[in-house]
Amino acid sequence: MDQVPPIEPRKPAPTVGGLRILAPLRERDFALLFGGSAVSLFGDGVYLVAIAWQAYELSNSPTALSLVGVAWTLPMVALLLVGGVLGDRFDRRRLLIVSDVIRAAAVTGIGALALSGALELWHLVALVAVYGAGEALFAPTFQAIVPDVVPVASLSPATSAPPIAGPTKRNATGSAIGGALVAGLGTGTAFMVDAATFAVSALCVSRMRRRGPVREGVQESVRSEIAEGFAFVRARTWLWATLLSAAVVLLLYIGPFEVLVPFLVKNTYGGGAGALGLVLGAAGIGAIVSALFLGQRGLGQRHVLWMYLGWAFSVACLAAYPLVGLPWQAMVISFASGVALTLANITWTTLMHLHVPAQMLGRVSGFDWLVSIGLTPISFALAGPVAGALGVETTMIVCGLLSCVVTLAFLLVPGLRDPERWRAPVRPVPAET
Repeated sequence: MDQVPPIEPRKPAPTVGGLRILAPLRERDFALLFGGSAVSLFGDGVYLVAIAWQAYELSNSPTALSLVGVAWTLPMVALLLVGGVLGDRFDRRRLLIVSDVIRAAAVTGIGALALSGALELWHLVALVAVYGAGEALFAPTFQAIVPDVVPVASLSPATSAPPIAGPTKRNATGSAIGGALVAGLGTGTAFMVDAATFAVSALCVSRMRRRGPVREGVQESVRSEIAEGFAFVRARTWLWATLLSAAVVLLLYIGPFEVLVPFLVKNTYGGGAGALGLVLGAAGIGAIVSALFLGQRGLGQRHVLWMYLGWAFSVACLAAYPLVGLPWQAMVISFASGVALTLANITWTTLMHLHVPAQMLGRVSGFDWLVSIGLTPISFALAGPVAGALGVETTMIVCGLLSCVVTLAFLLVPGLRDPERWRAPVRPVPAET
């Protein structure tokens, strides 16, 4: 049975000029984290366009990008739990810097090989695997550090800040500029720009105040700490059911989206890298609109219901891409998907921040990422061959509709919506050192 957190009196969220979403920026460390994340997220938008276009330049087949996706996600999945344990044991600020350095090195290697004209598909596969290892350290640590640097009353607007809002790399300006960079200067230059953004992010994070480890003097083994995190997740329906739903849905959705949308833009819509950047960037614009709305309004009474409806609508949008034939029409679909996805992701991340203890948040975040994306290597591996057998359009329509149905079905799990009647306990902030 789920354990209900103690109820605390609600305190009005602080505002700046009447805007709740700006209030967390008064916290110096959050402002630095926000700035570094904003620059890095811009680079992620560039990366998404560049990596897809580079794979299709090396081999104009969905299977090529499928292979790259598998190479990226396998080491990430394999190392996420370790990343979560490290995030609870050590200074999260330093772990973010290490992650930025690892990913910058991988992207610099890709960019240098592309600029020299020596890049081959196996180079791309090997270096994105290094990138994925860096992501495994970053993902749970970043999710866990936000409550360290803002008071509990500001968690909802802080989580709604566009660079912080949810695990998405879709950025409006990054994707649009990334498409222009690839079209005008080539993929090599685009990768170098992305590498530079990691350097800026690491510099910003390094300026944050040092904080002691969340769990000083830990004597437990990594295995026992992982088991403790697993027990915490298993005891809470809203956690394990949502992670299980994400695992199944992303198996159906992520490979077809990441592999086949770029293929449609290139081969069906007749667009170039710039068009792909605009399509992906439209989701980023939708994300900003949704984040600003939710950051100002806060979570509603039925936030778990709306979270699931947002996810269901977002994945259903996959089925709409094959029904249109022009890039601007795909941009409309992408925008709508970005609005819904960000609404759901912000809600989920805020629930994690409010209802998971600080000393457990790194490990629970690791389980969040591991279970939810654990099947994505299989999704990437299957996307190309299945599209080859069934056709790109059929694959996208079937996977989009099936993903939507599965998401909505999980709303029937008893206890899933219990957090709608909870209020969060006040969490201590780790001491500065």
